Amino acid sequence: MTAEQRKILAVMLVPMFMSLLSVSIVNVIFPGMQRSIGASNSAIQWVLSGYTLAFGVLLVAAGRAGDLFGRGRLFVIGVAVFALGSLISGLSPDPLVLNIARVVMGLGSGLLSPQGVGMLQQYFHGQVRGRAYGMFGTIVGVSVGIGPVLGGGLIAVLGDEWGWRSAFLINVPIALAAIILGRFWLPKSAWLGTGTESASHGRRRADFDPVGLVLLGVGTLLVMLPFLERSAGAWIYALVPVGVAVVWLWVRWENRYSRRGGSPMVDMQLFRTRSFAYGASLTSMYFVGMPGIWVIVALYLQNGLGFPALHAGLVGLPSALLSAIAAQAAGRVVLTFGRKMVVLGVAIGLTGVVASALLVLAHEAWGISIWWLLLTLGITGLGQGMAISPNQTLTLAEVPVEYAGSSGGVMQTGQRVGTAIGIAIVTAVFFVVQPMAGYGAAIVAGFGFIALVIVFAGIIGLVDLARGRAKARQEGPPVRN
Repeated sequence: MTAEQRKILAVMLVPMFMSLLSVSIVNVIFPGMQRSIGASNSAIQWVLSGYTLAFGVLLVAAGRAGDLFGRGRLFVIGVAVFALGSLISGLSPDPLVLNIARVVMGLGSGLLSPQGVGMLQQYFHGQVRGRAYGMFGTIVGVSVGIGPVLGGGLIAVLGDEWGWRSAFLINVPIALAAIILGRFWLPKSAWLGTGTESASHGRRRADFDPVGLVLLGVGTLLVMLPFLERSAGAWIYALVPVGVAVVWLWVRWENRYSRRGGSPMVDMQLFRTRSFAYGASLTSMYFVGMPGIWVIVALYLQNGLGFPALHAGLVGLPSALLSAIAAQAAGRVVLTFGRKMVVLGVAIGLTGVVASALLVLAHEAWGISIWWLLLTLGITGLGQGMAISPNQTLTLAEVPVEYAGSSGGVMQTGQRVGTAIGIAIVTAVFFVVQPMAGYGAAIVAGFGFIALVIVFAGIIGLVDLARGRAKARQEGPPVRN
C-alpha cells in the first residue's frame, strides 16, 4: 500500500467510524438524555429514527453526486454537516432542537459514507483493495461494539447531563481535523468527478437525474418509515407497498432515462452482473438479521437481568474485536478464496447465534453464567468479519469507477433498510413473547428469527457460489499460448 493510499484511508475511515458510532452509542445514552432534558419517549423518538431515515434516504443520491462532482468535495461537505449536527446535538436545550440536530447528523453521514466506498473503488485495486475493505470492516465492527461501552463509560464518569452531550461533542474536533487533513491529503483527482471533467473539456455537463433522485428518496422513506415509527399504529404499514411501488417506478424511470441518453443515478445493467446482484442481496438480507442481536441482548441483560448499561455494553466487546481482526485477515485473502469465504463467514455467524440461544436456555434452566455470551457472541463477530467486508469487495469488483459511489450507496441503502426492518421485527417478536413467557423465552425467540434470516443469506451465497462454479465449468480452463 502506497503512502498516498494510507493517507486516503486515514482521512476516510475516521469520519466513517464516527458516523457509525453515532448509531450504536445512542441506545445506551438514551435514558440519560431523557432525564437531562425531561423528554418523553414520543418527544425524543426522532433522536433514533430521524438519524437513520436521513442517513438511509440520502445514500444513493449522495453517491451519485460524488461520482459526478468529486468524491472528495462531497466527503468534506458531509463531514462538515455531520460536525454541525453533532455540535447542535451536544448543546441542545430541548427535544425539538435535539431531534432536528440528529436529522442534520444523519444527512452528513449520508453524504460522506458513499464517498468512502467510491474512493476505495477508485484508488485501490486487486489485493490492496481487499485489504482496504478489510480495514473498512474493522471500522464497522469496532464502531458497533465500542459504541455501547463508550456511551456507558461517559455516562458513568460525567453523569447524565454531560455524559450524553459529550458523546456528540467529541465528534466536532475529530471532524474538523478530518476536513483539514482531507484538504491536504486527498489527491487532486478526488475533487473532480465525471461532471466537472466533462465541463472542463467543453462537453455537455453530466446531469444529476433529479426525477430519479426524488423517486428513490421518496420510495426509501416510505419503506423505512413504518419500521422506525411503529408507535403510530398499524395503519402506517400501508406505506410499505406504496414505497415499493415508488421504487418500482424509479427502476422503470432509470431504464427509460438511460435509453434516452441521460445519465441515470444507478446503471440498472449493474444488476445483470451476477457478483453485484447476489452480493447486494446477501448483504441486505444479512443486515435484516444481525444488527437486531445487540438490541435484544441489551433488553435481556438490562431489563431482564438488571445489568447496568456499561456491563451490558461490555458483552459485545469481544465480538467487535474478533470482527475487526477477522475483517483484516479476510481482506488479505478474499480474492484467493472468493465467495467461499463469505459463505463460511455466514455459517460461523449462524453458529454463534444458535449457541447464544442455547446458552440463554442453559442459564434460565441451570444457572450457567450468562457471561459465556462473551464467547458465543464473539463467534458471531468472527463470522461477521469474514462475511461482510469480503462480500463488499467481491460485490463491487466489476462495478465501473464512474458508478462506484452510487453502487456503494445502493449496497448501503440495502443495509439501512434491512436493519430498520429487521430490528422492527425482532423487537416485535421479543415484546410479544416476553409478557407470556418471560425475558429468557423472548430473547431465544428473537435469536430464532435472526437465525432464520441468516440461513436465507447463506442460501443466497450458496446459489451465487454454485452459479459461479457452473459458469467456470462452461468457460473451461484458460487457453495457453
